[in-house]
Amino acid sequence: MEGMPQNTPRTVDEVFNDFKGRRVGLIKALTTDVDKFYQQCDPEKENLCLYGLPNETWEVNLPVEEVPPELPEPALGINFARDGMQEKDWLSLVAVHSDSWLLAVAFYFGARFGFTKNERRKLFQMINDMPTVFEILNGNAKQPKENPGPHNSSSKNKSGVKPSRQPENHSKPMKMPTPPKEAESGGEEEEEDDEQGATLCGACGDNYASDEFWICCDVCEKWFHGKCVRITPAKAEHIKQYKCPGCSTKRARV
Repeated sequence: MEGMPQNTPRTVDEVFNDFKGRRVGLIKALTTDVDKFYQQCDPEKENLCLYGLPNETWEVNLPVEEVPPELPEPALGINFARDGMQEKDWLSLVAVHSDSWLLAVAFYFGARFGFTKNERRKLFQMINDMPTVFEILNGNAKQPKENPGPHNSSSKNKSGVKPSRQPENHSKPMKMPTPPKEAESGGEEEEEDDEQGATLCGACGDNYASDEFWICCDVCEKWFHGKCVRITPAKAEHIKQYKCPGCSTKRARV
């Protein structure tokens, strides 16, 4: 298992960066790479675990043999339940255990290197400010209101036209429109703005950034980083109706 980083994190910021890298890897396994992940969890094999790695990748592998292990181990034998549950329920269960494992690894480092009470509180707050893997998978990620982003409730701008996925200049990253300032006034417009909040990527859960290319799914109306769903501005230009990996998978298995 390659879960132990070469340079073991020793500070709060280093542990948090390790947490974020592993978290991104787990989210990929359960969303954009879900078909590959599903196939690797063969119930005919031995006990398997899902590992998130610090370099934002993932792997399904056997548990380590040494006792106690260098790092806390993920849930054991996730492959045995694959064919005995509805796929959505199985993935959700893996996501919950993945969230628990991420916290265990982060606070293992904190205990190993003697984090103080304030350092542990800081680490937990940094982690708690991010949506969990389970929330990302089920589309329940909380939308913070500090940073305005592109509309993600009605997916329409002030003129009532859905924002285009194609940038006017294909050589630059696409910039999505931000909510109109008029929405800050009272009444129904204010309620709509509160519901929208800041947009989070449906794959990695990070906040909207105006200098990155984003694309909206025409089915679930969630926004995604182009890099997270492997869509470039040039490729988006030829897509009439975009379906995110989650919606494409659901449709294919109905």
